[in-house]
Amino acid sequence: MVNSISYKTIGRLILYWRILRDLLAQNKTQIHSHELAAQAKLTAPQVRRDLMTLGYSGTPARGYDVVGLKEHIEKFIFPTKEQRAVLAGVGNLGRALLKFFQGRRPNLRIVASLETNPEKFGGMIQGCPCYSIEEATRIIREQEITVGIIAVPDSEAQYVADVFVKAGIRGILNFARTPLHVPSGIYVEDVDLAMSLDRVAYFARQAIKTEKSEADQAVIKERGEE
Repeated sequence: MVNSISYKTIGRLILYWRILRDLLAQNKTQIHSHELAAQAKLTAPQVRRDLMTLGYSGTPARGYDVVGLKEHIEKFIFPTKEQRAVLAGVGNLGRALLKFFQGRRPNLRIVASLETNPEKFGGMIQGCPCYSIEEATRIIREQEITVGIIAVPDSEAQYVADVFVKAGIRGILNFARTPLHVPSGIYVEDVDLAMSLDRVAYFARQAIKTEKSEADQAVIKERGEE
């Protein structure tokens, strides 16, 4: 069943879980597929198909039980026992990541960080112990770490990925702009913040151009009617 669920479906299920978590905080106990779809900016049939892949269904009259659905998604998506992650690179981005994820996922923790700067070895950074990258294999195997996060310069990313894979890492979150080459069976998710910012900036400029063009057309039309 796990292999049959797509990357996009997993993303939508996590989105549903976040919405349900917020609804619980508002003391909402029931929700219909069209309501969940509206908040997720999807269609009701899409929501129902996604939830059917988990074997969870509601009723036409009452919809879905918020607590039950949230717990059902949790059991499927999130680890039931602690899963550990390691972070390579504790510069500005790495420190921000450690701070952001601290305490957010009780069963998914960053338990170690890796660096090439000797001044950081043996220290605690945002509550996380820092080791030399040369100790990566030992740390990963001893602590049974399965998730790796790469926040090193682009030129070092492939080396770190190779170390991770050899040590037993099976999932990598990559913040470097370098495409990683890994064996089949290793999941890699790339996060290119610079590209995302460039894309947002581009569409912001296009929106401004469109607004200006529409305003100019309105002025021309108004003058023509005078």
